[in-house]
Amino acid sequence: MPKIATIETIALGWSFPVAHSYGMARGLTHGRQSTIVRVRTDAGVEGLGEAWGPCAMTGAALDLIRGYLVGTDLFAHEHVFWHILAKHYHFGVQNPMVAALSGLDVAVRDAAARTVGLPLASLTGGIARTRLPVYASGGYVTLDPDRDFPAQLDRLTAHAWPAVKIKIGLGPASDERRVAMTRERIGAETQLMVDANGNYTLDLALDSMRRIARYDIAWYEEPLAPQDFDGYHRLGPLAPMPVATGEALYTVFDFQRLIATGGVHVVQPDLSLCGGFWQAKRIADLALVNHVRLSPHVWGGAIGLAAACHFVAALPAYPHGAHVPAPCLVEYDLGENPLRDRLLAEPIRLEDGCLVLPDGPGLGVTLDPAAVDAHRLPA
Repeated sequence: MPKIATIETIALGWSFPVAHSYGMARGLTHGRQSTIVRVRTDAGVEGLGEAWGPCAMTGAALDLIRGYLVGTDLFAHEHVFWHILAKHYHFGVQNPMVAALSGLDVAVRDAAARTVGLPLASLTGGIARTRLPVYASGGYVTLDPDRDFPAQLDRLTAHAWPAVKIKIGLGPASDERRVAMTRERIGAETQLMVDANGNYTLDLALDSMRRIARYDIAWYEEPLAPQDFDGYHRLGPLAPMPVATGEALYTVFDFQRLIATGGVHVVQPDLSLCGGFWQAKRIADLALVNHVRLSPHVWGGAIGLAAACHFVAALPAYPHGAHVPAPCLVEYDLGENPLRDRLLAEPIRLEDGCLVLPDGPGLGVTLDPAAVDAHRLPA
C-alpha cells in the first residue's frame, strides 16, 4: 500500500490598503491568508489541501501532528486522526489542530484519489451531480457601511445570480435598510440570504428577523454566537424564517450539539476548518438522519472551494426523490481574493449559476507555480 512520505505547508497571503477593508458586523479585514497542505506519497503522487486560520497557527499545529502521519498507510489516515484527537484531548477540538487536520485530510484524499485515477468525489460516496448550484456571497460591511453599500450591491448584482447573500448585524434598523435595498435591486425571484455573523443576542436577533421577514428571506445565517446553543434552542420556535449556522464549529461533536437544539434548519460546515471530509461526511450523515439541510461555508482559497465542490457532488439528495426543491448550495464569495481566483492553473468553471465539478483525478485542480510564488509568505 502507498504510504505518506512527506507533508509540506505553503503559507500564502495577500493584503490591500486598510481604507479598502471589508468584512462583517464583528470586524473587517484588509487581507487574506491560506495554508496549502501538500502531501507526497512514497510513489511520488502529490495531494493538496487547505487549512483555515492564520498561517503561523496552522503551521505550528501541523508541526505537532506531522510525525503521526509520515510513514503511515495513505488509505488509513482516519485511524491516525482519531488517535491524535484522543491523545491530545486536553486541547479540545475547537482549535488550529483540527483546522490543520482539515487541510491534511483533503490533501491525503486528493493523493489517494490520484493514486487510483478517480475524482475525489468518487471515493466519498460517488458522483451524484457535476453541476453544483451556488449562491453569491457579498454585500459586505465596510469602514463606512451606509456610504459603501450601494457599491457593494453593484458587485453583487453585476450578474444574474439565482441566490445572493448579504452581510447584516449592525443593528435591526440597519438590517432592514440593507435588506430592503437589496430586495429592490435583485427583484422578487432571486433568493436572498442574510448573515449577521453571530453579532446578536436572542432579543436583537428576533427584532432583526421580524423587521426583515416581509422581504422573503431564504435563510438567516449566524443570528447568534456559535456557542450559544441554548439561544438557538429558544430561537427555533420563534424564528419567522429558516436559520443557518455552523461555519465556526468543529467536528461532528459540535454539530451534534447544534442540531440537538432543534433551532437550526441549515448547517454550514467548512471543510477547511471542521475536520475535512473526515468530519464533514459525518456531519452530512447527522444532518440527513435529523432531516436538516446542509450548505458548506466557503470563504478561503481555491483548494477549499474545490474540496467543497467534491463534497457537494457526492451528497445524496435524500429525503428528496426525482425533484429536489432546495438543492444544496455552495457559497461563492465575491470579495476580492487572488488566493481563490488566481491560484489555479485552470480555474474552476462557473456556468449559469453553477460550479462545474473538475473532472480530473483527485480534486482535479493544479496550482499555478507563479501565483503561489507571488503570494508565498516569508518563512
